[in-house]
Amino acid sequence: MGAEGAPDRLGSARERRRAGIRRGMPFGVAVFAISISFGVLARPVMGAVAPIVMSIVVFSGSAQFGALAVLLAGGSAGAAVAAGVLLNARYLAMGLALAPSLRGRALSRAAFAMTQVDASWAAASRGDGSFDPWYMVGVSIPQYVGWVLGTVVGVFIGPVLDPEALGLDALFPAFFLALLFAEVRGRRRLAAACGGAAIALVLTPFVPAGLPILAASAAAVGASRLRP
Repeated sequence: MGAEGAPDRLGSARERRRAGIRRGMPFGVAVFAISISFGVLARPVMGAVAPIVMSIVVFSGSAQFGALAVLLAGGSAGAAVAAGVLLNARYLAMGLALAPSLRGRALSRAAFAMTQVDASWAAASRGDGSFDPWYMVGVSIPQYVGWVLGTVVGVFIGPVLDPEALGLDALFPAFFLALLFAEVRGRRRLAAACGGAAIALVLTPFVPAGLPILAASAAAVGASRLRP
């Protein structure tokens, strides 16, 4: 590992992936708990199979909770899909920052990009605008396993569990707050984070769900890439 916890440029792909897996284990535990709440909340609306399939294929807490919120409010499946797409649109901005660090053919680059989630993307940053793709893959592996297994557990114990009484509904925002505090170091990162939060806060009452996140992500990524 390099300075300030950034992944080391040295070492083989296997070594960097293993290092990423070690870094990702605490995230895996966190998303396991979060996905239990998703499984519990989703089963009455989506049945027993759909939430598990969704976690396997989508693997995105914000998109899945956003789509579920639309369904719980009586919205259509199309509206739920649209909400999920908008909430995941932040990955466009994150992908633009990641792209220069990817090598190989288009299929290989796309495969690396598919492993990108918020915690992995942040953890794989070297602090100079570049990323370690193999380290990012490693950080994502425990999270994927935890997310799918947690959903399965939540679906099957859902009928006997009250997520609000146990505070499970607060785990998702708490996870992202913990990630923010862990990764925001230095004036540039702090300014980018505060600017993104301000943009999201201002836009939320006026534009559809997801667009504030996209605008904030794009602004934060742009600010973080500016030279001092």
